[in-house]
Amino acid sequence: MAAFIIGQVDVTDPETFATYRDQVPPTLEAHGGEFLVRGGEQDVLEGEWAAPRTVILKFPSMEQAKAWHASPEYEGPKALRQSAANTNMVVVEGL
Repeated sequence: MAAFIIGQVDVTDPETFATYRDQVPPTLEAHGGEFLVRGGEQDVLEGEWAAPRTVILKFPSMEQAKAWHASPEYEGPKALRQSAANTNMVVVEGL
């Protein structure tokens, strides 16, 4: 069953975040992941949304999504993101 990582991102250091953004695609491909949403325009329709940027990634399975997040390939980029943005992130099984 497919799995989706959903991130709410508030960028605090745009320059470092740009470096992170450039490094992520090859790490995703190695784990079967792909971008579905990558920070496009958004409008809150109900409730509150914590961050101005939303990212949605799709993986073939929950295991592959978690493996990507914990992978050595993503370790460096993840550290960049953590230093350049405040992020909420979940992984959810889906269709």
